[in-house]
Amino acid sequence: MLTRNSYFIREHVGAFKFKDTYDILDPETQQQLAYAMESTPGWILALRLLVGKQMLPITIAVREQAESPPLFRIERGFTFLRSKVYVYDAQDQPVGYFKSKLFTLGGGFNVYSPQDVLVAEVKGNWKGWDFKFISASGQEIGLVTKKWAGLGRELFTTADNYLISIHDMGEQQAASNVLLLAAGLAIDTVYKEQ
Repeated sequence: MLTRNSYFIREHVGAFKFKDTYDILDPETQQQLAYAMESTPGWILALRLLVGKQMLPITIAVREQAESPPLFRIERGFTFLRSKVYVYDAQDQPVGYFKSKLFTLGGGFNVYSPQDVLVAEVKGNWKGWDFKFISASGQEIGLVTKKWAGLGRELFTTADNYLISIHDMGEQQAASNVLLLAAGLAIDTVYKEQ
């Protein structure tokens, strides 16, 4: 699952849902590869009725099957102006973290290794749903683009569909994919979701 170059993300539609769930699919065959499920505690979900979701902690676990152990997870604590989002692998070891930019028009954040080395920058355009992964050396290493599910679904639900494409990085593909796939998921689940 973590050696692929592209992933289609489809959010589950729900009227009054408190926890988000996403399907991670093969974009060509639509075969289910994994699930991304919010596993935020109930007391924090209750706080969402009073406080904005962007300020509260969130945890997203990515699993191959609904009940299998996580392949990796994304966690953000309480935040006010700049959020810091951590990524942990299946062995609960840090893979890296994301730090939001303080002032940005199109949206975006920086991706760091556990050793605080800048790995990539996620840059958004003014439309807000085309994002590029730019390496520390300035090369484009991936892309996140919105995929429309149809006018009715997009207008009357908050469910999003998007494609995450990661350029071939040879032997480092699996290690890079965890961090870049997590960054692509974080755009919607952590930074954009209302």
